[in-house]
This record gives sequence, structure tokens and C-alpha cells, in this order.
Amino acid sequence: MDWFGENARDLPWRRPEAGAWGVMVSEFMLQQTPVNRVLPVYEQWLARWPRPADLAEEAPGEAVRAWGRLGYPRRALRLHGAAVAITERHGGDVPADHAQLLALPGIGEYTAAAVASFAYGQRHPVLDTNVRRVFARAVTGVQYPPNATTAAERKLARALLPRDESTAARWAAASMELGALVCTAKSESCHRCPIAAQCAWRLAGKPEHEGPPRRGQTYAGTDRQVRGRLLAVLREAHGPVPQAALDRVWHEPVQRARALDGLVADGLVEPLAGGQYRLPLT
Repeated sequence: MDWFGENARDLPWRRPEAGAWGVMVSEFMLQQTPVNRVLPVYEQWLARWPRPADLAEEAPGEAVRAWGRLGYPRRALRLHGAAVAITERHGGDVPADHAQLLALPGIGEYTAAAVASFAYGQRHPVLDTNVRRVFARAVTGVQYPPNATTAAERKLARALLPRDESTAARWAAASMELGALVCTAKSESCHRCPIAAQCAWRLAGKPEHEGPPRRGQTYAGTDRQVRGRLLAVLREAHGPVPQAALDRVWHEPVQRARALDGLVADGLVEPLAGGQYRLPLT
């Protein structure tokens, strides 16, 4: 926590004026997306929709449009759905109760804990990829955590949390920042780590990962890339787009059709009569 006090990045969602809605928006955007890509979209989003009710009034397609190229655009739909539920169930204020957060559409275990902790100073284990990697190395003595969060990790996270609520919330943020800045997935900076002397993995000589191979995410040539190109055309248009305009974005017709069908199935694109498409209005 001393290290965090001296090294924490000045991020807009950490400032008091961000409020719980700003924290929630940041948590949705930061899933699988680095901070430098999130920052400009986050600022534009909060300027346009400073409260959940502001977003809830708009069509979900506008959330997809504003999401831009952050990737994984279903997050935009989930955030819009959460904003609608917050407006309808909680008078437009992001609830502080962990169970109520978890009951919102699109909110999972991690996001509910993160909002309750970072926005409301509560005591919850916040297990993102960075925190799980820190715990795996510092406590368990292995290079990487399992691919999916395990019951053992949850138990360890609860045991490590300071008992005091506000201290626990700050400690959760500090452990996350340590993983983001120092205990990184590659080229970790042990010489800058405040807990290097206690790190079980370092003390064991940094043994190599023994689990299943960790495959890096590919993008070029995948359905994800095709989906992104199709959505880019629809985001730039402010009306229905004919099939012919979408056909031009990708040369391979079977993959293109599969990607478009996936976008429709995910609710990100709405098919219209006459072979036209648009971002969803409802």
C-alpha cells in the first residue's frame, strides 16, 4: 500500500468525481482492453452519458457506436442493459449493495466486487488477471494462475484481504496496480517490486510454467476481425446499411456471412427487410 501511494497512476475513474457510475463504466471497458485504449473512449462516454439514466434513454445501438474499436462490443450492450436496470430498479443510482450489483444484467462476480470495493470502499476479493498473477507468484510460487478462477484462488483472496473495509478496498487496488505495472505477464520487474523479498516464485528461482500452454490471442484473419470490420461500417452509418456495403469489407463470403450471423445472434446488429442492417434500436 505504501508502494501504491507513491506509484499509482492518476486515472480518471480513481478520482472522487468519477463516482460509482464512472467506476462501473471503467470496469466494463477495461476487461481485456489496455488502459491507453480505454482512456479516450471513457472520457467521451462520461461526457455524453454522465449518469446511467442518460445512457438508458438512448438506443442500445448508440452504446455500440460509442464503443468504437475497444473490442468485444457485447460489453457495450451489457453496460447499456445495466444502465436500464439501474434506472428502473434503483432510481438511477448505482447500488452499493453487492448482491444488488450482482443482480444487474451483465454484471458478474468480478465487476460486482470491483464496483463495491473501488466505488464504495467495501471489503471484497477483487480477482482480475493482474491480481491473480500476483497471488500465484507471491503466495503460491507459480508463474501463472489457472486459466479460469478457481475456488482455491477465491479462498486465498479472502484470506489475504485486510479486515478493515477501507483498508481492504485500497489494498485490492494496490495489488491490481502491482500486477499491471510490476508483476507483469512478461518481463516482470522484480527489482522494483515492494514484496520481492517475500515472493515465493522468486525465492524458488522463478520456475517455468508447468500447466497447459498459454496461447496468445490472435486477431488477423479471425471472425473477430471480420466482425470488427462489419461493425465499423454500421457505426459510421446513421441509417440502414445495404448488404452490398457489408460484402465489401471481407473477401471470403462464408466467413463474412458467419461473422454477420454472429453479430445478429448477439444482438449487436439488427436485420431489416430488403437485405439491410443497422445497429439495434431496442
